[in-house]
Amino acid sequence: MQLYKTNPLQVYNSLSGKKENFKSIHEGQIGMYVCGPTVYSNVHLGNVRTFMSFDMIYRYLLHLGYKVRYVRNITDAGHLTDDGDVENDRFVKQSRLEKLEPMEIVQKYTVDFHRVLETFNFLPPTIEPTATGHILEQIELTQKLIETGFAYESQGSVYFDVLEYNKRGLNYGELNNRNIEDLLANTRDLDGQSEKKNPQDFALWKNASPAHIMRWNSPWGAGFPGWHLECTAMSTKYLGETFDIHGGGLDLKFPHHECEIAQGTACNGASPVNYWMHTNMLTMNGLRMSKSTGNYILPMELINGENDFFEKAFDPSVVRFCFMQAHYRGVLDISNEAMVASEKGYNRLMEAMDVLTKIETSSTSTVDIASWKKECYDAMNDDFNTTILIAQLFEAVRIINVLNDKKETISAADLAELKATLDIFVFDVLGLTNKKAEGDNNKLGSVIEMLIEMRMEARANKNWALSDEIRDKLAVLDIQLKDGKDGTSFTL
Repeated sequence: MQLYKTNPLQVYNSLSGKKENFKSIHEGQIGMYVCGPTVYSNVHLGNVRTFMSFDMIYRYLLHLGYKVRYVRNITDAGHLTDDGDVENDRFVKQSRLEKLEPMEIVQKYTVDFHRVLETFNFLPPTIEPTATGHILEQIELTQKLIETGFAYESQGSVYFDVLEYNKRGLNYGELNNRNIEDLLANTRDLDGQSEKKNPQDFALWKNASPAHIMRWNSPWGAGFPGWHLECTAMSTKYLGETFDIHGGGLDLKFPHHECEIAQGTACNGASPVNYWMHTNMLTMNGLRMSKSTGNYILPMELINGENDFFEKAFDPSVVRFCFMQAHYRGVLDISNEAMVASEKGYNRLMEAMDVLTKIETSSTSTVDIASWKKECYDAMNDDFNTTILIAQLFEAVRIINVLNDKKETISAADLAELKATLDIFVFDVLGLTNKKAEGDNNKLGSVIEMLIEMRMEARANKNWALSDEIRDKLAVLDIQLKDGKDGTSFTL
C-alpha cells in the first residue's frame, strides 16, 4: 500500500534489531496488537506516551490505505508483581487499600483511562478485550500447553516449562538476546517458588488461596490466570496465530513479550508476530518518573496545571505536539522549559495554518511543494520518524511566511496540495487539533443559531421574505439550513 511515490515503509523490528521493509501478511490489511493498561490505578504519563505513539502509527497506517484491526487489551485480572506470592496481585492490594471490590477498582480506572485518552484525541482501537472476558480461552491455551508437554501442573498452579521449550530447539530469550545459560545464571529460587521445576518458569495459571478475591474454576482448581497468558489468548483470537505488529512499552519486552513469543510458538508451532515494536521511556526533568521519589505527575495534572513542576497548564494538543517531537524509540524528557518551547512551536504551526487560508495564488510556483511533500512521507516511512516530519512541517511554516510576504509565488494547484498535505500530517496523522479554529467555529455556530432563531421568529410572524432572505444568504456562504419536525439544523 502506498499513496505517494516515496521510499517504502520501514519498521524497526525489535526481534531482528534492525529496520525492515514492511509487508503485511494479507495485502491491504494489518493486524496490530498493543498491550493496554493494567487498570488498578490512574494511567500515568509514561503509559500515555506509549499509547500515543501507537495511536500515531495506527493513524498513519490508516492514511496509507490499510484496513487495520487494532486490538488493545485491558488487563483487569491476574497481574502479579511476581509468581511467588499471590497476595501481590495488584487488583487485590488496591481493592483492600481503597476498600472497594476488585471490579469496582477495574471500572473506576478503566473510566479514567478512556477519559485521559479521549482528552488527548486518541482514536479508539477496533477491539478492546478484557482479561476477565477471556478466562475460558486462557484455560484452553493452558490445557493445550500441558498436553503438548510445554507446561506442567504443580499444587493447583500451572507453569510454562522454559527448559523444555529450549530442549526442543526453540529459543526463550530471542527477543531480548538472552540465552538460556544467562537466564539460569541470573535467576534465583525465591521463597514460595519451590513448586516450580525451574526458577525461570512462569505462571500460566495460579492457585487461589481462600482469601484471594478474584478467582475462577479451572481443571486445576479455583485460581486465576497468569499475566502473560491473556495477551496470547486475546491476540490470537482476534488476529490469528500469526499477525503483523505487536507493540508495547520497552518495559514489557522482558519478560512479558518474551513469554508471549514462547506461549504462541509452543501452542501453534510458529512465531506469533512478524514485527515487534517498542516505545522508549518518558522522563521528567532528566529523571525517571517515580511515585516513590516524588518525580511524578498524572496526565490531567499536566493539563489542568495543578502540580509543582510546571509554571502553567498546557493544552492537550501542546502535550501531544511535545511528545511527537521525539521519535517513539527514543527517550523523551519533559520539563517546564520543554513544554513552554513546545507551546510556542505548536502556536507557530497553527498560526501558519491560519495564514495559509489567506495566501494569494499565482500562475506559477517558485516553491517546490512536490519535493517537500515527498520529504514528509519519507520521514514517516522511515520507522514513523515524527521528529523529522515536524522539521518538515516547520519548513512548510517558512514557505507559508515567504508566500505571505510575497517573496515567493504559488499556483492554485500547489496551494491546494500544500494545504491538503498539512491537514493530513498535522491533524490526521499527528492527531493535533487547532484550538483557535475550533473556537472560531464555536463562535460561528452561535451566530448561525441566532440567525436561525431570527428566521423562526420571522416565520412565526409570516414574514416569509425575511425568512427566505436569511436562508439564501447563509446558502451563499455554504451554510445549508435543513428544516425538520424537530426544528432547523445546519451544516457547514
